[in-house]
Amino acid sequence: MKRTVSIPVELPSERFFPLMNQCAEIFNAHVDWSIANSTYNKNKAHKELYHLLRVQFPSVPSALLQTVRDNALEAIKATKFKSIPKKKPTSGLRYDKRTMTLRGKQLTLSCIGKRVTLILDVPEYFREVFETWDFCGATVTYTKNTKRKVRAEASSELNLSGREKRFMKDTNHCVSKKLSNQPGVAVFVLEDLSSIRTQRRGKKMNKWLGSWAFYQQEQFLSYKAEALGKRVVHQDPRYTSAKCNICKHIRRTNRHKSRFHCKNCGHRTHADLNAAKNIRDDYILYSTQGTEEQASVNMPDVSTDSLGQLQAPSTRGWGG
Repeated sequence: MKRTVSIPVELPSERFFPLMNQCAEIFNAHVDWSIANSTYNKNKAHKELYHLLRVQFPSVPSALLQTVRDNALEAIKATKFKSIPKKKPTSGLRYDKRTMTLRGKQLTLSCIGKRVTLILDVPEYFREVFETWDFCGATVTYTKNTKRKVRAEASSELNLSGREKRFMKDTNHCVSKKLSNQPGVAVFVLEDLSSIRTQRRGKKMNKWLGSWAFYQQEQFLSYKAEALGKRVVHQDPRYTSAKCNICKHIRRTNRHKSRFHCKNCGHRTHADLNAAKNIRDDYILYSTQGTEEQASVNMPDVSTDSLGQLQAPSTRGWGG
């Protein structure tokens, strides 16, 4: 679990504005390279760009250049080349343990020339978090106001984060084991989660979704299923929440929170169960249409040894 503590600080603009500008150019150079080469491999990017950028931007510390590289390639990886992330001259600058240190309230940040050292004035309402959590990263952002301040948003990691991670890992193991061992199921159909953290689901739900290790859960299910001779596949989840699994009528108002009530045929059920069945049916329709397998799926009296029963988790724990 992470918390963000936003603390206004005074930083020398004559040093940080040029740094932010140059780091934005370094970020964009990595993005352009990544798109041109269709890869976000950090090692390849380092070999091809590091020395060139060190010559082009000699005043930018080496560790900060590498941090910007990692930031750029992670941004590309997150979008799977579906969008092109770009930074402006005053875009936020991310720091990690290579480029900053915190001792008590004394913070040092890599910059052009020597590191900048400052004493943080921590507001009273942030002090408990600041003093009991582990400092793991910071983002320096520029905020336009009368004093032209630069705001440092310090990300802290709870001391109990190890416990949280172990809890998620254990839960993911238990859920994936229970699913993979279900008899009569040969194929597990999951939602494509590539945009799960970019969809608007409300502040509370987005925060919960953003903190759970869905990829880990998917990986656990995949290797457990494969060990049993089963498969895990993915299906586009578009319209599955608004479509009635009985009459296939699509209307956004069919779903209200956890309740699904079809305005066309009157079908009522739990919204996640309805959507899970739609994911299953869509996969059957688009992957086996026109094949012998389609006949075995549509005819319950025919043996389904070749395909088995298709199942989408009714809890829809992998998305909405």
